[in-house]
Amino acid sequence: MELLAPAGDKNKLIMAINYGADAVYMASKKFGLRTFASNFDMEELQWAVDYVHSFGKKIYITVNIIPHDSDLEGLDEYIKELDKMGVDAVIVSDLGVIQIVKRVAPNLDIHVSTQANITNSETACFYASLGVKRVILARELSLNEIKEINKKVPDIELESFIHGAMCISYSGRCLLSDYKTGRKSNRGECVQACRWNYEIREKGSNGAYLELQEDD
Repeated sequence: MELLAPAGDKNKLIMAINYGADAVYMASKKFGLRTFASNFDMEELQWAVDYVHSFGKKIYITVNIIPHDSDLEGLDEYIKELDKMGVDAVIVSDLGVIQIVKRVAPNLDIHVSTQANITNSETACFYASLGVKRVILARELSLNEIKEINKKVPDIELESFIHGAMCISYSGRCLLSDYKTGRKSNRGECVQACRWNYEIREKGSNGAYLELQEDD
């Protein structure tokens, strides 16, 4: 069992290690989905790798954008740099990015992001056949469903979120942010519109708005 914590900046990384995380994950300033977080430049990333490894812990870097061709520019070199730094794995969500990692850094472990919406054992088996070491399951799965996947695909590591926001659409594939603000969720710019409060009214009706409430 591994307790993995996010580390959006240097202080959060130090805190996660001090309080017992077995591993941390973070993004640099490119190719990740947390565009508006502090994140790490390449020099800071090397410091983070060295710091985490000095405690015998692991560090994973998110490369989990869903890219257009223009987003792929420089990705080969970036993956090579991460590999040279000694990061323990990259977290990806796109099959094309997996292919690039395997081509330019064949010994670098690959974890498939929750953005890939893995909800069944066949999908987990497919990623295992590609040489992926770990899949991060969709947040919508129950404990029993996770057990079944583990039973059917024992050769791949499974990761599951135990804390964090639940997207209004399957594990991050949300259009609300783009529709309401022009900021694209799967390009790293999510405004987290799922956390806003909403009211609803029948179109054309003069009736009162109904507040949308969330229960257990």
